[in-house]
Amino acid sequence: MKRTMMVVVAIFVATTLLAGTFAGGFFVGYLVNRPATGSSSRVTTIEAPRSTPSGSEAETEVEGGETATEEVTPESTQFDFQILREVIEVMRNEYYGEIPDGKTLAYGAIRGMLLTLDDPYTSFIEPKIASILNEDASGEFEGIGAMVTMTEDGYLKVESLLPGQPAEKSGVKPGDLILAVGDKSIVGLGLYEAISFVRGPAGSEAELKIAREGEPDPIYITVTRASIEVPMIESKMLEDDIAYIHLLEFGEGATQQVEQALKELQRENPQGLVFDLRSNPGGWLVEAITMSDLFLDEGLVAIKRDSDGKEERFYSYDGDRGEDIPMVVLVDQYSASASEIVAGALQDRGRAVLIGEQTVGKGSVQVPYDLDDGSQFRVTIARWFTPDEQMIHDNGLTPDIKVEFPMDTAEDEDPQLDRAIEYLLEQN
Repeated sequence: MKRTMMVVVAIFVATTLLAGTFAGGFFVGYLVNRPATGSSSRVTTIEAPRSTPSGSEAETEVEGGETATEEVTPESTQFDFQILREVIEVMRNEYYGEIPDGKTLAYGAIRGMLLTLDDPYTSFIEPKIASILNEDASGEFEGIGAMVTMTEDGYLKVESLLPGQPAEKSGVKPGDLILAVGDKSIVGLGLYEAISFVRGPAGSEAELKIAREGEPDPIYITVTRASIEVPMIESKMLEDDIAYIHLLEFGEGATQQVEQALKELQRENPQGLVFDLRSNPGGWLVEAITMSDLFLDEGLVAIKRDSDGKEERFYSYDGDRGEDIPMVVLVDQYSASASEIVAGALQDRGRAVLIGEQTVGKGSVQVPYDLDDGSQFRVTIARWFTPDEQMIHDNGLTPDIKVEFPMDTAEDEDPQLDRAIEYLLEQN
């Protein structure tokens, strides 16, 4: 099973004409709080998305490190608006060239300010992109049903197609480069901006101008957009009575889907379970906690600790379907955030061995603030630690059994999965 080396967080959050991933940005693994609902009702300490703080409270909130180098006071974090006004005034009066509109300038100033935090996960997201990311987190959107990435030279490339969805039905193929939608060229646009032209209301048409290998001239394909529900899991029985579940991301309802898949697989009396978290970029915090609970008896799952040392502890409870089945967790260099919380809990609690490669090391939690113009500000509020106090951030998790996945691995081979199956059989 040969892996495609895109910015692979790509495979799912990336881009089901979903969102992509900023290289080194917050979706190298995102972990955000949302209200606990439905099957997640055990988690009572999850924070909801917040409205923007006001007054001096907003001015004094800063991202802390391990130890403070100086005292943070309201005065030290007071924004110097006068300097900004002076720069704007000089620019308006003296700049030789066209000046962007005020909102574009404000967005640029915000981005520059956030760069000083040296934290790629504290991010400002413009309204159009925020809308796309919110759709992606829900697992449902309206579009054509294609997985895409942006090539280095600015082309939107179709990596794969969702089975039975409009793109596949209309004749779009993996490897196609989308040059334009209608009369709008999307070559050279950013990933999210390009996606925004491909997406659209269900029932509307998108005429795609496509460059295809082997075709001397562009071809045109009209695709009727539809409501797309993105699958979050793949599950099946492997040889030797081993159950297999691959979780693509911790989207809303992920725990429910995994529990249902496990219920169906257990009817076939598996000897063990391979839980595959490779290339899983993360997702909702509440799903990470409830997913851990699915496989763990009563005990500690994770510790959230802020810059002042204040802690919240998250626990699992007895009585869930996945607590007794022998299991292995597969991880790799693209397993991030919520994936690392779950894998770390299962490893520290002695519930499962980790097989694969060192994980990303994205162990911070962001809270999203919805701003008045539809943009969004995601701010880092804490770090995550495993039950045995492993600090996930910047470190990642070290597998119990290290198995690499060479780039030249044949399409039908998967050395990490093979080792996981071998390990489970050895234990029986």
